[in-house]
Amino acid sequence: MRILHTSDWHLGRSFHRESLLGAQAAFVDHLVETVRAERVDVVAVSGDVYDRALPPVDAVALLSDALARLRAAGARVVLISGNHDSALRLGFGSALFDSSGVHVRTEPDQSWQPVLIDDVAFYGIPYLEPELVRTPWQLPDRGHTAAISHAMDRVRADAARHRAAVVLAHCFVTGGQASDSERDISVGGVSHVPLPAFDGVDYVALGHLHGRQRMSETVRYSGSPLAYSFSETGHVKGCWLVTLGSGAEFVPAPVPRPVGRLRGDLDDLLTLSGFASYEDHWLQITLTDAVRPKQAMDRLRARFPHALALAFEPVGAAPAAQPVRLSGRPEAEVALDFVREVRGEPAAPEEEDLLRQAIEASRVKETMA
Repeated sequence: MRILHTSDWHLGRSFHRESLLGAQAAFVDHLVETVRAERVDVVAVSGDVYDRALPPVDAVALLSDALARLRAAGARVVLISGNHDSALRLGFGSALFDSSGVHVRTEPDQSWQPVLIDDVAFYGIPYLEPELVRTPWQLPDRGHTAAISHAMDRVRADAARHRAAVVLAHCFVTGGQASDSERDISVGGVSHVPLPAFDGVDYVALGHLHGRQRMSETVRYSGSPLAYSFSETGHVKGCWLVTLGSGAEFVPAPVPRPVGRLRGDLDDLLTLSGFASYEDHWLQITLTDAVRPKQAMDRLRARFPHALALAFEPVGAAPAAQPVRLSGRPEAEVALDFVREVRGEPAAPEEEDLLRQAIEASRVKETMA
């Protein structure tokens, strides 16, 4: 059996206010072509299909088109919800979709109810918000490890009845490398799940982290199909093509516009030929001029029309207070930095605990939306 493992489409997302819908549609074209060319049996989509719980209508239309075309190309689809998705909205109609060969799994209690395809059992473990499953599952501990471990115990008990077992899951496995574009999912300051939690199955198709990663021979992240932050500069995007029992190979996706980072003084950036290859990139540029140049972004865009972000770090100047970085940081860290800045001292331990509880409660409410 041949499986195409993909995740973190984030349909509806923009990149520094630049629409990515056209690039996401091009990725769908590539996905369909790969299914046909490689005779893929199953497309496994491991969560974060949409970028937010209430996706824009054009993102919904693109997903509808993608699922129809993947089925027409001959592949079954198994899809789970991620922490960016609304499980309720994404799961609408899933019982009806099953008969069409599109299997959407968004309910925690469906995690150990397999989709059987040629006696291979596919288990869809959607993003499990620990606070929502702790009581109904009578978990002994609070956190992602307890939630995933419970689901995997049930999966392993059922998988013994089948020829092979494949798990889709959306979580942060210990040792994975994060980028700035993933949303924090920590509970009590801990977001990781240990790799051994996924022992005992033939392949684990992970979602959540945006860089392709091989956690083991049978546990992998496909990463996102596009770069969603400048921290992903240098990533090779695409999907894992998995042949059960024979390993996996990576299939690179098309790059509609590469991303890059440049650093230097303005005159060098505007004149040196070595920067010519970046003229078609989306760029994050850091200027090092001792004196901040006037109209710097306008002048840069004359050569680099797709420059999107600009920072200043003057060489030789006295250190200046740096703005607090918000993007890609856990919400609790940002809130605690704010308390420290306003009061001139850090939050007390009980205040820190209260802030974390409030942030986690807010995420639970969004997950239930």
